[in-house]
Parts: sequence; C-alpha cells; structure tokens
Amino acid sequence: MDNVIGLKDLRENLGNYEKLVQAGRSFVVMKRSKPIFTINPIDHEGWETVIDFTAFRKGGMPIDDLITRLKRLA
Repeated sequence: MDNVIGLKDLRENLGNYEKLVQAGRSFVVMKRSKPIFTINPIDHEGWETVIDFTAFRKGGMPIDDLITRLKRLA
C-alpha cells in the first residue's frame, strides 16, 4: 500500500507528492488511521482554460483588480 500516506507526511512533503501526482500517481490520505481524502491526477481531456490570470500579471492578480477589469468589459 505505497499509495497510503499520512496527512502530516503530505504537509511536510507537498512538493514531492505534487510531482508524483503530476506523473500519474494517486494517494489516499489518512489522519489518525482513517482515510480522509484522495489525491488524483486531473484528467486533462475536456479541461478548458477559460482565462489565464497570469497573462495579466505573473503570479496572478488581486481580486479587486480583476473585478475592475471585468466591469470595464461589461
């Protein structure tokens, strides 16, 4: 059962698990010996990017700026 991980382990090694999930691995996350959620890769088929907020500003943008820009478009 190498796909069962503890919540603390996930928090402490999030970057490593992120890479594993991107590579197709799935995990069951446990807390106090009980499963609490699963982590699965996204099925990119049918996934559509509606808007890329990093196109406006690297790292995204504050919500107030976004609302102002959207109001201008309306």
